[in-house]
Amino acid sequence: MPQVVRSRIAVLQGAHPAAPLPRSFRSLADRAAVEVLHRAARVLVASLPVLTDRLVEALYEQEPGYRAAIDSDRAEVWQEVHHSLRHNVGSLIQPREFRDAAHRTSRWIGEIRAEQGVPLDAVLHAFRMGGAMVWQDLVDETARRDPDDVRLLVHVAADVWNFVDEHCGIVADAYRQAERRLSWRRENQQRLMVAALLDGTARIADVCEAAAMLGLPEQGRYAVLAVASAPGGPQQQGPARPPLNLPAALSPGEGLSAAPGAAPLWHTGPDAAFAILRLTGGPGDPGDPGELHAIADALDAPAGTRAGIGSAVDGLAALGDARRLAETALRACPASGGTVVLDEHLPDALVVSSPALGSALADRVLGPLDRLDPSDRDVILETLTAWLDADGSAQRAGARLYCHRNTVLNRLRRFEQLTGRCLTRPRDAVEVSLALAARRLLGA
Repeated sequence: MPQVVRSRIAVLQGAHPAAPLPRSFRSLADRAAVEVLHRAARVLVASLPVLTDRLVEALYEQEPGYRAAIDSDRAEVWQEVHHSLRHNVGSLIQPREFRDAAHRTSRWIGEIRAEQGVPLDAVLHAFRMGGAMVWQDLVDETARRDPDDVRLLVHVAADVWNFVDEHCGIVADAYRQAERRLSWRRENQQRLMVAALLDGTARIADVCEAAAMLGLPEQGRYAVLAVASAPGGPQQQGPARPPLNLPAALSPGEGLSAAPGAAPLWHTGPDAAFAILRLTGGPGDPGDPGELHAIADALDAPAGTRAGIGSAVDGLAALGDARRLAETALRACPASGGTVVLDEHLPDALVVSSPALGSALADRVLGPLDRLDPSDRDVILETLTAWLDADGSAQRAGARLYCHRNTVLNRLRRFEQLTGRCLTRPRDAVEVSLALAARRLLGA
């Protein structure tokens, strides 16, 4: 390139120097090049409508990202291109007067195209196509006027293309800022909509809009997962991820996603985090009865984490009910942590649904045992629990407790004597089972 520049300057001066040219010669050549550039640019300004037509047509043919926008509103795209060319070509003639306006126009185009979803690569390609077309027209106009002057344009070529790169940078920065704003706004709208659905405060008229926004079927089958730390354990601050290592199909991502097979939608409340689980089947379809159990088995919860999965419901409008069912399942979780599927722990759910009644039942049925020595009382309760878990088999209960079956039977008889209950009577057996659940879950 230095050799090319020197030869062109030499032609202007009528000699071909062997040594580097003095600074004054370069300045003279630069001034001459700027004058040539200005003359050609003024001709372009006078023919901007024709240049705009050509650029819009080239965009339609060569840039697929703009094709939909042009088909939708060709006049709007034409005005945008014309506005940009007017300020940018004007900047070649009067940089100080047009620079700020040209920058504002480029930022505006970047923001508008981000809102319309035109890919950033397409927007940058459009700017470079415009730069190439302007440069070619500058060269053609100069050649038409005086072919010898074309050689002077080499002195301003770098400036012209630096100008194009500068505006590409402005467009890209504005585009990314707008994209971040749009992403935040979209995610915030999703969060608010998810919160309204789970709270049961979403209007029926908004459910269709919510389905479209979240990418979920309005009449699908859903369940809700509730996750919380054990009582007294470390609590999360703010809307952080739940303390749960979920499998890939369930793991919450950085943003909200509702695409089929992707992460569920999460909402973090003051005491627990909730996830909307999309299930198989449609309204009225029982689906896979083991699906909720399979989800529970797939959860990889660290020690101390409590998780509750509510019963399945039909439709997005029923997610408020699904959340309440999940909260009931969460209350039925042991204090030490674990996962409870509500459909498999309905008796426990009955107890935690009415803590006052559960405590009253526990006091009525098990209260007489509180007069015993605590260690004696705990042995009887442990034996009674093992016997119920073994479906009334003293043999299996004894194996779990490492004692003889007769020892189990003796402890059960003592329980009956102290409480006046008969474990072979179905009504009493139900009450004893619920009372034990109340003491275990409510600390009654």
